[in-house]
Amino acid sequence: MDRNELKERVIRAIEENKDKIMEAGRKIYKNPEFGYKEIETTKTVKEFFEKELNLEVEDKIAYTGCRARANKDKEGIKIAILGELDGISCKEHCDANSIGASHTCGHNVQIAGMLGAAVGLIKSGVIDELNGKIDFMATPAEEFIELAYRTKLKEEGHIKFFGGKQELIRRGAFDDVDISMMFHVLDTGDKKVLTGPVSNGFIGKEVTFIGKEAHAGSAPYEGINALNAAMLAINNVHAQRETFKESDRVRFHPIITKGGDIVNVVPADVKMESYVRARTISGMIDANMKVNRGLIAGAMAVGAQIEITEIPGYLPILRHDNMEEVLRGNLEYLGLTSDDIIEGGDFTGSFDFGDVSHLMPTLHPMFGGVTGALHTRGYKISDEEYAYLMPAKSLALTVVDLLYDNAKKGKEILENFKPAMTKEEYLKFMESNDKVIKA
Repeated sequence: MDRNELKERVIRAIEENKDKIMEAGRKIYKNPEFGYKEIETTKTVKEFFEKELNLEVEDKIAYTGCRARANKDKEGIKIAILGELDGISCKEHCDANSIGASHTCGHNVQIAGMLGAAVGLIKSGVIDELNGKIDFMATPAEEFIELAYRTKLKEEGHIKFFGGKQELIRRGAFDDVDISMMFHVLDTGDKKVLTGPVSNGFIGKEVTFIGKEAHAGSAPYEGINALNAAMLAINNVHAQRETFKESDRVRFHPIITKGGDIVNVVPADVKMESYVRARTISGMIDANMKVNRGLIAGAMAVGAQIEITEIPGYLPILRHDNMEEVLRGNLEYLGLTSDDIIEGGDFTGSFDFGDVSHLMPTLHPMFGGVTGALHTRGYKISDEEYAYLMPAKSLALTVVDLLYDNAKKGKEILENFKPAMTKEEYLKFMESNDKVIKA
């Protein structure tokens, strides 16, 4: 069958089911859950797969989350379409729930887009015409938050890594996947979509400064002020900023989560959290070494002790141009012009999809339909139909191109792809950043 005829069938199926797709997105938006707690959100996705698409679903793929497989008995390459389940903390948003959780990250739109792509491929019957397999994967814990909770899960043996896709890689969820794709939403102004983004990676840090308590009014000289150690440590890092290469786009943004116990006692237990971000893995390692040096020096200056817990963060997201070319063709097929498209994006934030991009060809466009910055009170879905349906159509049509004609295009991309690292190298690097430093 002609490729364009297949694409029209996909588009028609998405349009005919748009109310169900958007309602799934709205339902998730109204019930945000933090990472590795997405019980109800996983249930919503699982029920959609089962009731609307008659797919078998595997749940708890990474403590939470679920996956449905289509064309699982076919030979050939496998493509995974991903969506993220978790919300973010933004208590200032008008739709935040009682604990401050919201979907100001737009992950509810991602899930709806993933479900919409599945609808387009399956309800149209087009999936039967394609030569390859497709996994639809609802992934947990993209937002790197609630570190204490995730530490507890790790100690109990439920997870090893704090990021959902990291955990899925470790568990082998991507072992039989050849190509992965997903999207984010973004306020793109008067444009419609941003393609080919790159981003920073990061190493996570939990820091404890250990001093000695004393009466803060009558005998402060008998104590060791851990808060002063933390303040000096932050300033030490500031003093090194000129040593960070501009091209590495380094970011260090600490928060003090505990500044002491009571005002009348010299702080003896002060805690800090931060990320050390950079554009390259080598930049991450270099900046992290310098940050640790500054933190330790701050403690030493006042005679305090320090404990730095390093946490494996995310890798920089890589751009794969051959995948971008396929997407671009489908954006144009759907009526967008060069005036609607932002070519390339430079993000100093981080995505755990970056980890996947080091292992296989990936695609990660960012669609409009929202206004306001992500993670802020100003975020709003301004064009529901575009935000939910345009990504679904774009990813589904890209799958058609990759798997059409005996997956000719998909095979071509794989033949020309060289991973930045193997899974074994990836896990070794992650584990090297999982340590505690004491001084």
